[in-house]
Amino acid sequence: MTRGYAARLVAGMLTLLALLSPAACSDDAPARPEPVSGGAGVLPGPVPAGLALRPAPSGVPRAPAVTGPLTDGSAVAFADLWADRPVVLVFFSSWCTLCAQRQDALSELARTHRDRVVFVGVATEDKPQDVQQYLREHRVEYPVVVDGDGAIWQAYAVREPPAVVMIAKGGALLRGWPGGVDAPTLDGKLRELVLAS
Repeated sequence: MTRGYAARLVAGMLTLLALLSPAACSDDAPARPEPVSGGAGVLPGPVPAGLALRPAPSGVPRAPAVTGPLTDGSAVAFADLWADRPVVLVFFSSWCTLCAQRQDALSELARTHRDRVVFVGVATEDKPQDVQQYLREHRVEYPVVVDGDGAIWQAYAVREPPAVVMIAKGGALLRGWPGGVDAPTLDGKLRELVLAS
């Protein structure tokens, strides 16, 4: 390698580094996007061994077996979720004051019953960024379906948020609360109607 060639090579590398360095340290560098809350990554794990459930009462209507997109775009079928454990549907909107007032306690209840009972949020009339802010703010760690056209809300006869629906393993529609429900009442009903231990 000649001395002239080596000098040009070093000069070229220094120029390239000079061009790249400001971009690497600049505030204009694109920020990493925050992870999407409410997506497939928070779907429940395996059913706990020995999960004891009460049988659903006879003559109870079946819950609508709908499918919808989660916040990350992946599809979820409600029937798949209630095939092996109970499900609680939490109908909300980020702009709903009563939803926000009750959400922290519902999020904690969902953590308490993790994997034994699947909590699923169903959001409508919302912007994706507003839903994400709501989920992060209230530490919602369960899957959330985006009901863009309101079809799922309509299938469950939900007119306005909040509303909560409790579904037994197998899809029996056990109880609904138009106007929502507080976490202690929901916990009591889960223990009374669903969980046998």
